[in-house]
Amino acid sequence: MTTTDSAAHWLYLLRTEAQRTNIATVAKLLGYSRTSISLVLAGKYPGQTKRIADSVLKKLDRLVCPYLGEGLAVSECRAIATSAAPTHHPMKLSHWRACQRCPKRPQGEQP
Repeated sequence: MTTTDSAAHWLYLLRTEAQRTNIATVAKLLGYSRTSISLVLAGKYPGQTKRIADSVLKKLDRLVCPYLGEGLAVSECRAIATSAAPTHHPMKLSHWRACQRCPKRPQGEQP
């Protein structure tokens, strides 16, 4: 994913969530003011947006985990799928095994 694709992705996530709920709700979820999020969406935010982008990706970049049947942050998915086998806990090991065969597994990363 290029920098441009990454920028488009987090803005897409932010816009989608703002349309699904509203700007105030998204701002509260991300820990920013409604004004800040509104300015970002309008393309008029005066500062750098890296921290906001990081927050958006952390909070809104989710996928439905086939094993859990619920939303899971992409970073959490990557952490589970690429970690060493958790042999100390049977349920975690079962989840890890399912991740090894998952079609949504982060590409190019092997344990």
